[in-house]
Amino acid sequence: MSNDSTVTLYVTYGGAPGARFDRAYYVDLHLPLVMRHWAQYGLTSVAAFFPAMEQPGTLAICECRFRDDAAVDNAFASPEAAEVMADLPRFTDIAPRRLRAMPL
Repeated sequence: MSNDSTVTLYVTYGGAPGARFDRAYYVDLHLPLVMRHWAQYGLTSVAAFFPAMEQPGTLAICECRFRDDAAVDNAFASPEAAEVMADLPRFTDIAPRRLRAMPL
């Protein structure tokens, strides 16, 4: 989707290599849950990336693409957001960080 109003949001999880993060659960269950709940608000895609480096730092990155800024705000303010957030302890105990990408 190439649209000037499209917003990319990155959700990152940082920690030591031994930190609990269940990649299979994240990819197979959590991301589909996010897509299922937030597509109605304008989430158009999600993708997971796992850095290969075996040192403290970023363990996982999720790229979320939303239709526009309002879609991001509406998704996180939605009634479904509570269920999305309640799912986190099932795959990690790391607090996620959200970052909006800005076009250059």
